[in-house]
Amino acid sequence: MTASAVRRLTVAQALVEFLAHQYTERDGRRQHLINATWGIFGHGNVAGLGQALLESGPDTMPYLQGRNEQAMVHAAVGYARQNNRLAAQAVTTSIGPGATNLVTGAALATVNRLPVLLLPGDIFATRPADPVLQQLEVPYAGDISVNDALRPVSRYFDRVMRPEALIPAALQAMRVLADPAETGAVTLALPQDVQAEAFDWPGEFFADRVWHVRRPAPEAAEVAAAARTIRAARRPLIVAGGGIHHSEAEDALRALVDATGIPVASTQAGKGSLRYDHPADIGGIGHTGTAVADDLARTADLVIGVGTRYSDFTTASATLFADPAVRFLNLNITPFDAHKLGATTVVADARAALEALTAELAGHRVEETYEAEYRTGKAAWERRVDAAYAAGDESARPSQTQVLGALDAVVGDEDVVINAAGSLPGDLHKLWRARSPRQYHLEYGYSCMGYEIPGAIGVRLAAPATPVWALVGDGTYLMMPTEIVTAVQEGININIVLFQNHGYASIGGLSETTGAERFGTAYRYRAPDGQYTGDPLPVDLAANAASLGMDVLRVESVGELREALAAARASDRPTCVYVETETADTVSGAPGAQAWWDVPVAQTATRPAAVKAREDYDRQAAARRRHL
Repeated sequence: MTASAVRRLTVAQALVEFLAHQYTERDGRRQHLINATWGIFGHGNVAGLGQALLESGPDTMPYLQGRNEQAMVHAAVGYARQNNRLAAQAVTTSIGPGATNLVTGAALATVNRLPVLLLPGDIFATRPADPVLQQLEVPYAGDISVNDALRPVSRYFDRVMRPEALIPAALQAMRVLADPAETGAVTLALPQDVQAEAFDWPGEFFADRVWHVRRPAPEAAEVAAAARTIRAARRPLIVAGGGIHHSEAEDALRALVDATGIPVASTQAGKGSLRYDHPADIGGIGHTGTAVADDLARTADLVIGVGTRYSDFTTASATLFADPAVRFLNLNITPFDAHKLGATTVVADARAALEALTAELAGHRVEETYEAEYRTGKAAWERRVDAAYAAGDESARPSQTQVLGALDAVVGDEDVVINAAGSLPGDLHKLWRARSPRQYHLEYGYSCMGYEIPGAIGVRLAAPATPVWALVGDGTYLMMPTEIVTAVQEGININIVLFQNHGYASIGGLSETTGAERFGTAYRYRAPDGQYTGDPLPVDLAANAASLGMDVLRVESVGELREALAAARASDRPTCVYVETETADTVSGAPGAQAWWDVPVAQTATRPAAVKAREDYDRQAAARRRHL
């Protein structure tokens, strides 16, 4: 090795320089893999990665200042999803609580198969003082730190105990981040003394490196078997999952559907795979699905899963696909998901698989009576959407679904609507009319309260000209409003629609159906009997958002709501539209669940509500089946 080929840098400096030279490439398009690093600094990373980011400068690695470590991961995940997983961001924290705050965000990223690079500080590798501040002491092991909590929620984990160990660890980290079947949270735990240690690095470590994002083609035999299976089916149904978006396979799906007439129902992650007004788009499927989609699912003799992992919401806890002879055909880049439900498999990239299948099915189309049936069902459901959106009195306080109707009238095809938890995911899955592949952004793999605001920041960073809407209930808002400050600081003009319904509306409804009688779900004073059934709390969340720097528009009626949403979309500042809707003791106004969801109910109880709930549970659970 020649002297000119060597660079003497600290481990942290070397890592930052290395990340600046990593690229992804798919379909001939090349872009940076790690586009920025979020960070909150403490003694575990301030003199290591903090100093390295300062020294490298924003042209090498842009730095973003966050307020909460979990929220920084959420923002990075929103960024990666908007970029179809081809570009990601890093997050650095100190040791101790800064590192453990990453765990929830890491789980969210890994559950949703979205890339994020986590760089938590760690205890001293050299152990000059033991324990150091914030160190977790484990009596039976000296090599464990709180960062080990990130192991089960990371797709790759390594602790860099020596400078030279960074080279293989960093390369493995990039491999996993760029792998469409393996991606998720990747953690490189960095002992704080090692971060600051200098080393002579080979120049090749900092050369531009392009990670090709594979589109593995399907095997001809699998495609032929899949086509035979489809041709033999009378009532096939496609379940579109998030893999369609990640693969940018929307056009390929539409070509298959246009040619064959097979209807498409979507998971939360897959909604928008077809535009809502496509004749074959029958909306969401499962517990929060549409009536037409769930009715077709119950009678389908072939379910074609494309890029879906079949969560319990999708399968209605294994009760939805009721035809005794139903079979499954799964197209998925991940063998683990492709083989679920005893399916015939096509293990391949979603776009490549759909294109091959369309060619193999040339000339095949479902029966006209089947097309007429689902189109009639679709039209009937659209009328229910219209009714849920309609506002008879413009001066009245809006229901939650009327808020969605007002927003539907304001957004353009390019807008992105973000949500994750509460009663809104169900309403959105049933009712939202997705107009483009990126418009519907639901984080429902982990359904994490607090994702919406930082996720919106990440989306806006990925698409600076795109109007972004974070739909947030009061319970979710109270979980994590901190990144409003980040949006204000960076001039990221996200829009927040803040629903005030005085409690956990979604769980309140679930509690009622499971015999728990809305216990602990309302934001109210304690009553004399000790329960939270007194007056609503005098919390002013609009004032809170304003205190963090947002422009806030308060609305009291449907008419004011329409004006406020239009003003927010036109604004160049972060804007919150605050609307008091129904209380947590009332329903949202959306059609009820069209399929079951398994939430166990007490087997023994004295309260009548719980006894009845168990009877209902036993009746529903009897329909569960294993698809083998």
